[in-house]
Parts: sequence; C-alpha cells; structure tokens
Amino acid sequence: MKKHLWILCMFISIGNLFAQVKPAYVIFNAKGKKVSHKKMMQSLKKSDVLLFGEYHNNPIVHWLQLEITKELGESRQLVLGAEMFERDNQPALDAYLQGKITAKGLDSSARLWNNYKTDYAPLVNYAKAKQLVFVATNVPRKYASMVSRGGFKALDTLSALEKSWMAPLPIAYDSTLPGYKNMLEMMPGHANAGNFPKAQAIKDATMAYFILKYHSAGALSIHYNGSYHSDNNEGIGWYIQQQQPQLKRATISTVLQADLKKLLVENKGKADFIICVDEDMTTTY
Repeated sequence: MKKHLWILCMFISIGNLFAQVKPAYVIFNAKGKKVSHKKMMQSLKKSDVLLFGEYHNNPIVHWLQLEITKELGESRQLVLGAEMFERDNQPALDAYLQGKITAKGLDSSARLWNNYKTDYAPLVNYAKAKQLVFVATNVPRKYASMVSRGGFKALDTLSALEKSWMAPLPIAYDSTLPGYKNMLEMMPGHANAGNFPKAQAIKDATMAYFILKYHSAGALSIHYNGSYHSDNNEGIGWYIQQQQPQLKRATISTVLQADLKKLLVENKGKADFIICVDEDMTTTY
C-alpha cells in the first residue's frame, strides 16, 4: 500500500512540474482570443495570399513557418516568396532550385542573410524538393538606401534593368498610413526623416508587386517578411489591396510577451493570427 502511495505521489509531483512549464508560444486571433493550430490552419487554407510576419531571429517562428508551409502544401498548390531575397538574386535562386548550382554556389552568387542556413534554407530546400516557385521579392537594398537619402526622385536616374528589380515607378504612397507615420516619429529632428518611410514603401510596394506577378489562380502564395511589413493590413497588404482587392489575404504576426495568458491590447488587431512567443525564447543571432 505504501509503495502504491509513493508511486501515486511521484506521478502527481511530475504532473505538477509539467503543469508549471510555460508554453513556448500561444496563438491568438485578431480580437485576442486563443485559437488552436487546427482552427488557424482551416482558415489559412481558404486564402489566396498569406503574409507571414516574423521576427527575423526568432526560432519558434521559423520552425512554425516551415511546419505551416508543409501542412498547407498538402492541400494547396503553393508559390513561396520572401523579403530575404532581393530581385536581382532571382537567377541564382532559380539555379539552385533547379539543381544547376549547389548550396555553396548559391551562397557565393546571392546576397544571403547571415541567418540563412538556420532560418531560411529549410524553406528554400522544401521548395526545391517539391519543385515550387520561390520568389525573390525585395528591392535590392542599395536602392532602398538611395530613397532613404534622396526620396523617390533618386530612382529616376536608374537604368531600365535596375528599375525592373522594383515595383513600376512612380509607386503609390500614402504618408498618412500609421506604420509610415510611426517611422517619422522614430526620427525626430533627422534631416532626411521624411524619406525613411518612403524607403520602407519602396520595399513594401516591390514585395507586393512580385507576389502578385508570380501568383497564379487557384494557388496559395505564402510570403515571409518582417512583421512590420504586413502588420495592421498595411505595408505589403495595402499595396496588394490597391492592385488586386479581390484576392483573399490572410496575415500572421509575431509578438513577444512575458505573459502568454492574455494578448496585450497593443498587439490585438495586428494580424488575423498573432503568434505570441515567450520573450525569454532564445534567438538565432
């Protein structure tokens, strides 16, 4: 009897220990209600375009990007794309996907992010294995830098080839969008402060343009980007809305919180689904 009681107490203690372990992440909807992975997936499967907002150095979100992509690929034809690849690197990316160059060759011929091997290579390799299109959507960074210094007019001097690596000029620009207004407030007194949101806009417009250029009817386009580029249905989503409002868009955002029991007010409404990650989670860089 004492032995059985001891075993029961041991199991209770172990159960209490596991009950005290915090989850790594919790999924909320836009209103701040907890939702299951299954319910989120049921919704995402009905979309034409999914903008997956990430924190670039968050391992939980990178893992979820791969798992969600694989699951969606079981029932939908996918087209993948990412902010982390610039338009002029599309030939190198295509060559790798087609097996014409090795991973080492891609590393030497494209401007890969420092965390590519750990965070983005799994997505690219999934696309390669499934023979999917993977789109380099972002404007080459040097042209965004030109805009941050001299505004949109700085792009007028570019060649036709260089302009082909970005959204057609002139791009639409709404300086009253909250995301762009917030960027201005981050740069009080800076001489070129008015150009910083414009540099963001040329990125957003370019990513939206190439998402749409490669999108095909009936397919689901998944785009991986920093959350700020798609939060609150602004950024990339705003440009897609201007060009093809009939497409059904879904958004995911990433946030960090110390307490995962309840979504903070400031994080509500950022996306259709918010992946709330414990702020103590380790980072990839």
